[in-house]
Amino acid sequence: MAKKDYEKICDAITAISPYIRFVGVIGESGELLAHRRRSDLVPLLNAKNTQYQFSHIAIKTDLEGFFDKNLGEIEFVWEERKKVQTISFAIKKQRVWISIDKKVIRSEMLRIIDSCLPIVKKHS
Repeated sequence: MAKKDYEKICDAITAISPYIRFVGVIGESGELLAHRRRSDLVPLLNAKNTQYQFSHIAIKTDLEGFFDKNLGEIEFVWEERKKVQTISFAIKKQRVWISIDKKVIRSEMLRIIDSCLPIVKKHS
């Protein structure tokens, strides 16, 4: 996929909800291929920790592949943390990683997930 395709994914997902803080497409080595950040917010991670987070996602994606044959491929992962919620989706060897405001109610999270799935599947 070309960089403009990754940017289109970020734009489409960003448009889903005003509660989305950040959308990034992360390559299999942890590199950020494209991203969008909501303009009014201060990032929770500094640049160094952001790179660690993306490397962690890449390593996790690689390890999860061992279970795909038995359990099926991961469609998405939803994490609730004290300060933010995150969702990640697989597109081949890349991951789309999304952070969302903590205060969002579960029904809005489910709406965001349901809205992301067709975007991700279109590029898978």
